[in-house]
Amino acid sequence: MSRRLLAVACLMLSFSAVHAAERWETLPPTPAPVAGAKTGYAAVNGIKVYYTRTGHGSPVVLLHGGLSNSDYWGNQVKALAAKHTVISIDSRGHGRSSRNDKPYGYDLMADDVVGVLDSLKIPRADIVGWSDGAIIGIDLALRHPNRIGKVFAFAANTQTSGVKDAVEKNPTFAAFIERAGKEYAKLSPTPKEYDAFVEQISHMWTSQPNWTDAQLASIKTPILVVDGDHDEAIKREHTEYIAATIPGAGLLILPNTSHFAFLQDPALFNAALLDFLDSK
Repeated sequence: MSRRLLAVACLMLSFSAVHAAERWETLPPTPAPVAGAKTGYAAVNGIKVYYTRTGHGSPVVLLHGGLSNSDYWGNQVKALAAKHTVISIDSRGHGRSSRNDKPYGYDLMADDVVGVLDSLKIPRADIVGWSDGAIIGIDLALRHPNRIGKVFAFAANTQTSGVKDAVEKNPTFAAFIERAGKEYAKLSPTPKEYDAFVEQISHMWTSQPNWTDAQLASIKTPILVVDGDHDEAIKREHTEYIAATIPGAGLLILPNTSHFAFLQDPALFNAALLDFLDSK
């Protein structure tokens, strides 16, 4: 290689290094379904809710974010299953679960979770939630505190004002939305109804959640409020507000990650998750 070509190659490598995507800008692949997990459907509130179950020990329920599905938790299921019975749920209308004409609401989605617990004869479980799943976890702490232990609330908002404007235009988030649509077509019992599903759930997002300070201050469930330091969707000051308003809540900001930290840095995410769930 000539000196000139070598210099050009070095310059290109240097340029690539400078402009390589940061970890928080990436959207790693959705994990494959966990091998060996038992699967089933629970008839709940007029729909069929899909779930997987694996592992042994105290029960932990994993609740995914809006538009996605339970496969996103694959890295966490494997980490938790050694000490916990891990139940991953596809929320109503998401993944393999069906939906009906009932308007979406976090109360209804929380009641769906309780229905799955009833179906599996699980009296009490810890909750791990991402985005909408974390909001459902907080809803459970408000309305069904006797059915849950701890809540690991990642990337939640408790008021609509906590969401950043035009989040769908962020390149990473836009890539997620595109992926979610393809996964819906592959997994859903109504594969051609993605647009109708998005329209239905979007009505909820325009007005919910909208909890007051007094409601959050009434929570007695142990909660860890978690987010990535580069979350595309949730305002940092809102995350800090949630942790400051819920009595005894912890606050954890994961470095160099975003709304998809559990995919971007599963080792860090899982270490935080296990530390919280397994601490006395």
